[in-house]
Amino acid sequence: MISDVAEDEEKWLAAGIAGLQQNAFYMHRALDSNNLRDALKYSAQMLSELRTSKLSPHKYYELYMRAFDELRKLEMFFKEETRRGCSIIDLYELVQHAGNILPRLYLLCTVGSVYIKSKEAPAKDVLKDLVEMCRGIQHPLRGLFLRSYLSQVSRDKLPDIGSEYEGDADTVTDAVEFVLQNFTEMNKLWVRMQHQGPARDKEKREKERSELRDLVGKNLHVLSQIEGIDLDMYKDGVLPRVLEQVVNCKDELAQFYLMDCIIQVFPDEYHLQTLDVLLGACPLLEPSVDIKTVLSQLMERLSNYAASSTEVLPEFLQVEAFSKLSNAIGKVIEAQVDMPTVGVVTLYSSLLTFTLHVHPDRLDYADQVLGACVKKLSGKGKITDSKATKQIVALLTAPLEKYNDIVTALKLSNYPHVMEYLDNETNKVMSTVIIQSIMKNKTCISTSDKVEALFELVKGLVKDLDGTLHDEIDEDDFKEEQNSVSRLIQMLYNEDPEEMFKVICTVKKHILTGGPKRLPFTVPPLVFSCLKLVRQLQGQEENPFGNETSTTPKKIFQLLNQTIEALSIVPAPELSLQLYLQCAEAANDCDLEPVAYEFFTQAYILYEEEISDSKAQVTAIHLIVGTLQRMHVFGVENRDTLTHKATGYSAKLLKKPDQCRAVYACSHLFWVDDQENMKDGERVLLCLKRALRIANAAQQMTNATRGSTGSVTLFVEILNKYLYFFEKGNPQITISTIQGLIELITTEMQSDSTTPDPAADAFFASTLRYIQFQKQKGGAVGEKYEPIKV
Repeated sequence: MISDVAEDEEKWLAAGIAGLQQNAFYMHRALDSNNLRDALKYSAQMLSELRTSKLSPHKYYELYMRAFDELRKLEMFFKEETRRGCSIIDLYELVQHAGNILPRLYLLCTVGSVYIKSKEAPAKDVLKDLVEMCRGIQHPLRGLFLRSYLSQVSRDKLPDIGSEYEGDADTVTDAVEFVLQNFTEMNKLWVRMQHQGPARDKEKREKERSELRDLVGKNLHVLSQIEGIDLDMYKDGVLPRVLEQVVNCKDELAQFYLMDCIIQVFPDEYHLQTLDVLLGACPLLEPSVDIKTVLSQLMERLSNYAASSTEVLPEFLQVEAFSKLSNAIGKVIEAQVDMPTVGVVTLYSSLLTFTLHVHPDRLDYADQVLGACVKKLSGKGKITDSKATKQIVALLTAPLEKYNDIVTALKLSNYPHVMEYLDNETNKVMSTVIIQSIMKNKTCISTSDKVEALFELVKGLVKDLDGTLHDEIDEDDFKEEQNSVSRLIQMLYNEDPEEMFKVICTVKKHILTGGPKRLPFTVPPLVFSCLKLVRQLQGQEENPFGNETSTTPKKIFQLLNQTIEALSIVPAPELSLQLYLQCAEAANDCDLEPVAYEFFTQAYILYEEEISDSKAQVTAIHLIVGTLQRMHVFGVENRDTLTHKATGYSAKLLKKPDQCRAVYACSHLFWVDDQENMKDGERVLLCLKRALRIANAAQQMTNATRGSTGSVTLFVEILNKYLYFFEKGNPQITISTIQGLIELITTEMQSDSTTPDPAADAFFASTLRYIQFQKQKGGAVGEKYEPIKV
């Protein structure tokens, strides 16, 4: 059916073009022979093709453009005729004898153009006559194109100031009157098009009408080009007349397009000075008009105008632009009760952008916009519409981008209230954007109340929001989110220990509500922030001013203990053990023996009760030994207790090689270089001998199960320990002991039952080279190593 109509249209268009070309041919022949009567006859017949009602606007436009080209040639002929002495007035009368009204009016407009150029009559009179005569065509499509032709031929002949057609004192008023009258009539014809034809074709007609909108809009463009229109004339005469036509037409398509045209074609300073009038029309428009786009474009233009020069900013204050726009948006939303959420948020997002450009120093204005948005959204719950959500994100991002400082955004009391309308996923995205802004701008958030406000904003990342299920979370995304929270915690700092302690307490309060999945990410940075504060207070006397509430290392350690204990719900024993050992080391540096002992006790309890994986046990033992070796705060009794426990754990590891390595590592607990009271050569030797026995047992087990004694790596490692303590001056480590161990390793390596191990061979060779190198050094070191034979 549709294809048949399209084929018919093509045929009618082809027939129309053929008729037009045929008559144009005869018209050209008449023009060439200067035969005015025949030229008028054939031009009228040519223009009669435009009387068709069978073509769609798109096809009619093709036909019109061909006729337009021919009319330009006819206009040139009329100019030549007047130069040859033909009276333009007679010509103006003559064309009015054409048989049909449509050709007559096209010819009249063409001659009228020449008439105005001849200046034999005032331009305003000719234009008035033409615009009145065009009322004769009331068919919407034909009338629109006729008036479009009139607008086209007259646009350079308006009696404007400075124009060659300028008339008396009211010349600009005449030009404006002509354009406005033509615009009004064209708009009426355009609106009337929707009622032409059956109701079932309405959608098609609206599409066709949309294609013709520029014909109407060109009048407003012509109006904006009239030099003589000053602000007063625009304010009192032009804008009210245009808006009256826009409001009264009561057509959704026309109202939206024409409001958009007004905003786009007239100067920004005119919009600023006529905000009352322009905004007053908005609530009067049809409820279905997309007013959010219109107002958003107006605010965008005004924002750009404000950004163009600081000199124009006083104008905005003078006209109270913010309050007028804010009130207008409120009235529009009230008038359009069915306005979707995306429309409401878009309007406030545009208003906020405008406010941040024009009044960057007025945070109360920005907060007012956010508050108004919250008020309009109240009762709607979480926003599920993706477009509306996108606009809320734009609304929340605008202050961050403008100020590059989250601290400023935190002063906006309504900012967190807007975030509450985001769904959980988008809330997380927005929280991430806020944290990224802090990272990018290296923003320092240094007070507990600001931290409180910040964590309230990013709570979507800090704890589970209602209804979120862990199963739905992508693990990689979750890790990235929590890592960003961890980085945020590290950014919080205040030089004043009292205030920093308050910041830490605030962070602790928030992160401990995060649930077991988040704590392994958020507790470590908090612990290290605490330890940083401890180092800052290191050496400070306990309550130097006798103030019970002052921050002391002991107080911080109490908080640390509570914080690490929170990891027990995860559980994360390996992480907790590492953190306890870090705290013990910090307590050691502060000379707090009971605190350090307590942290070690907690670490040992975790090792005994929670860590069962053999690999984790090995790692834990080496961490314990390494930390304990660096401790200097313990008295003899406490140190012996902890050391005894550590060596006991080492000997109870599951695998013999792990046992051996842990035991010889314990030897360092009895020999600390810079502490004379911690050099016990005998116990070092005991550890190394015990390690040798375990290495030997490991070889025997390998031999029993696999038929070979395995690698000698453990023996080489123990040899290196012997050499270390020998070099450090341990009197219990003798040359004969080292010599015996070298020979043992050499024998084992030459044994047929030993499994070949290139790495162990290289390790042993490297050790022997070291001994040789020390011999060659000479001096005391050379003498010491000289007796060792390699």
